[in-house]
Amino acid sequence: MKLLLAVDGSACADRAVAHVMAIAGSWREVPELHLLYVHPAIPIGRVQSHIGHDTLESYYREESRPHLTTAENRLTAVGLDFKRHIHVGEAADVVARVAAELGCDWIIMGNKGRSAVAEAVLGSVSHRVLHLAHCPVLLVK
Repeated sequence: MKLLLAVDGSACADRAVAHVMAIAGSWREVPELHLLYVHPAIPIGRVQSHIGHDTLESYYREESRPHLTTAENRLTAVGLDFKRHIHVGEAADVVARVAAELGCDWIIMGNKGRSAVAEAVLGSVSHRVLHLAHCPVLLVK
């Protein structure tokens, strides 16, 4: 079984990590776990004329690390192996695409992210993932 655990550093994402930790022992086989953080894209425009691609990639990695560290530490502490993924773009689109590319059986994520205002105005990421995903989505409150 392949699981995509999408995190964003929010309290709901922390609860999703805790849920994966709690149910992992109930499966016959240890799941193949993929931990994903999606960094919002910086509008490129003229930025690339001043900042190189490698610098921008380094920025995304560094800015993403704090959002993944807590989840990584908790999963490692209970002996769950995972593969870390950092992507850039619209969160819902990337979550659904990565799950499809990896052939995931489930997507697990919090039902509310870090940006409550954006969710209220634009529609929630989790709601959009429900519509885009090719596999079941488990939303954790």
